[in-house]
Amino acid sequence: MFDDVAPKYDVVNDVLSMGQTRRWRKVVVEAMGVSGGQRVLDLAAGTGTSSEPYADAGINVIACDFSLGMLKVGKRRRPDIDFIAGDATRLPFADNTFDASTISFGLRNVNEPKKALAEMLRVTKPGGRLVIAEFSQPVVPLWRTMYTEYLMRALPAIAVKVSSNPDAYVYLAESIRAWPDQDHLAAWLQEAGWESVTYRNLSGGIVAVHRAQKPAGPEAGHAAGATALAAHTGPVAKLRRNITRPGR
Repeated sequence: MFDDVAPKYDVVNDVLSMGQTRRWRKVVVEAMGVSGGQRVLDLAAGTGTSSEPYADAGINVIACDFSLGMLKVGKRRRPDIDFIAGDATRLPFADNTFDASTISFGLRNVNEPKKALAEMLRVTKPGGRLVIAEFSQPVVPLWRTMYTEYLMRALPAIAVKVSSNPDAYVYLAESIRAWPDQDHLAAWLQEAGWESVTYRNLSGGIVAVHRAQKPAGPEAGHAAGATALAAHTGPVAKLRRNITRPGR
């Protein structure tokens, strides 16, 4: 599905969010608080739109996604960014690899989101930061009702006009409606082993930006209970070789 919508994905997102997507992404970058020389994992990066601000600032960003079609579109546009195919529930990176990790509007699409949170903890360095942007629940009842009507009625109708695969945006609306609210996601983060969990509502709660930190103690590297996957040789690794630049 994501392979199919990749060519027009970013344009459609701008239309359906009424231009708000760019503001939401800017908040995520500010919340990350990373600087040049640091290494960032941008998970579910799609075509790399969310990775570009880091690359432009001289930060070593890895754009990782499960969709090969999305990564190909991104690689054509930004050959300077490393795009790597990977499964969020079994990341192809060693423990404690990244100074910070982030995922924007992608956790909702993972079959086992709690496992993805544990994997992101595993590959983030002790003391490193996590920032998640995800659709959430508007906090004012009237606004929540209006938003639900937009999701289930207006959004699919608009997608018919602007998307190559309108059915994908029916899935989008349904997945947003079924996603847990802000407090539930915060609880998942704590269960996965993240600490100092907070969140900020954007656009009245349509989107929530969650922040958390990996414990800095010596036990942090084992918090996710997983071993390093750098030598993983399954299908995901084969996709990775097709996306990364020659010689990498």
